[in-house]
Amino acid sequence: MALSGTDYREQMQALLPQGAAWPRNRGAVLTAVLGALAQEFARIDARARQLINEAIPSSTSEMLADWERVAGLPDNCSGLLAEGQQARRDDLVSKLISQGGQSREYFQSLAAAMGFTVRIDECRSFRAGMSAAGQALTNGPWRFTWKVAAPSTTVRKFRAGDSAAGERLGAWGNAGLECRIRQNKPAHTRVIFQYGSLSNRFLLTPDGRPLLSAPAVGILVEQ
Repeated sequence: MALSGTDYREQMQALLPQGAAWPRNRGAVLTAVLGALAQEFARIDARARQLINEAIPSSTSEMLADWERVAGLPDNCSGLLAEGQQARRDDLVSKLISQGGQSREYFQSLAAAMGFTVRIDECRSFRAGMSAAGQALTNGPWRFTWKVAAPSTTVRKFRAGDSAAGERLGAWGNAGLECRIRQNKPAHTRVIFQYGSLSNRFLLTPDGRPLLSAPAVGILVEQ
């Protein structure tokens, strides 16, 4: 917690010599002079403590544009998240941690940095003697297919201290999630998106056939 002007004035008064020439009462001229100096010390203290927040991407405010420049933002996925200061920070953090990876945990953490809770499921090829009778023949392109399941709506709410004055109280949309996942997925794989359920079932068309492709927005039909 930063020290206030009163704190600094009292510290300086405590260092004064004893005697009538060094009054400490509120109405004294010396007290007023020390109080004026103390306000500047308090301002410098607060700015130094703010620098700690600016050094962390998830809490930066004044240096947000500098952090974006370092991270190579804006990029093709910028602006797909909700507009506003907090959305830009979320986009920044997701870009900084997206240094590459192929595990479920990596993509789940990537989504979490943008405010999404997702489940990652991979499709396993059908193997005689290991797969159950009646199981889908998930061969061919399915071997390189995986699914991102997320709630139908993820609301990012206005947060006092994080969001800026004038921003909307809530925003939603999945385009930013899809763009960032596709941007970082292994090049040989195919990813589909399912909204409204975190189940581990792959999507099916209304006639029961596996769905291998997904539209840009990712609103798919589940049987």
